[in-house]
Amino acid sequence: MNRIAIIGECMIELNGAPFGAMQQTYGGDSLNTAVYLARTAGDAVNIDYITAMGTDALSEGMVTRWQQEGLNTDQVLRDPQRQPGLYLIQLDEQGERTFLYWRNQSAARHMMQHPQFDAVAEYLASCELVYLSGISLAILPEQDRERLLSLLKTLSEQGVVIAFDSNYRPALWNSLEETRAVYGEMLSFTDLALVTFDDEQAIWGDEVPDAALSRLYRQGVKKAVIKLGAEGCLYGEAANGQSERVGTTPVSRVVDTTSAGDAFNAGFLAGYLAGKPATVCCQQGHQLAGIVIQHKGAIIPASATADMSFTTTKECQK
Repeated sequence: MNRIAIIGECMIELNGAPFGAMQQTYGGDSLNTAVYLARTAGDAVNIDYITAMGTDALSEGMVTRWQQEGLNTDQVLRDPQRQPGLYLIQLDEQGERTFLYWRNQSAARHMMQHPQFDAVAEYLASCELVYLSGISLAILPEQDRERLLSLLKTLSEQGVVIAFDSNYRPALWNSLEETRAVYGEMLSFTDLALVTFDDEQAIWGDEVPDAALSRLYRQGVKKAVIKLGAEGCLYGEAANGQSERVGTTPVSRVVDTTSAGDAFNAGFLAGYLAGKPATVCCQQGHQLAGIVIQHKGAIIPASATADMSFTTTKECQK
């Protein structure tokens, strides 16, 4: 069984029209990926979600639901002084979303300061792969972020595969310069980058996906997927310099694009952990994302993904 850890924050989600019909659930980019990976990879992958939560009823309910989804929550830190953050999704007629956040005092934002985080850090060294996103980094205070980057670099040097989705949210950063500095450090030891071209353009000014891929290689990334929305994705490997476009089947009715990239990452990782060809991994990512965007919310009903089983049988290779 592959043992992987996914680091990040899960928040309470409010989804709907302000002062109208509103649904309460939960979500967060890294948690979304963890859930969809658990659904599609099944028992072949042991997925630890790494975060901090409160001890309040909402925190307890969320952790219980993660367990029901098949996630291992043994490494979830509990902070009796703080609660989970909250976000509101607003959708336009095309299913595109905007977010409002209330997270400054969330437990996850202070996870690195938790007295038991050192034990979590030791546990991470036993994992085959550690995955996180730009949001996982952005929510942390600067000193804690540097500590996490140092830890991840050490894990990489010890042979743990590091996977990273840049997932850029400008409002979480003090400046573009800060983002570039942090991402540059992160990418220098990233084995697998799962990024979106729109984000790469916004951060680095890349004119075309191939330019983004070349830059990622120069920054130290070994393998990269650049997600291109309805146009599919671009996959490449630094070792041989080869790249390949992998198309996707357009979805006729897009309801909500929330978590499309997170779902793609899950489908890709399910194949990657099984040692499947990169093209197949990309196709799995597209297939899963295509289903997710036909439903509302970050985490769609399990019944909607019941037939999406990407069995993993082979250990991840760095």
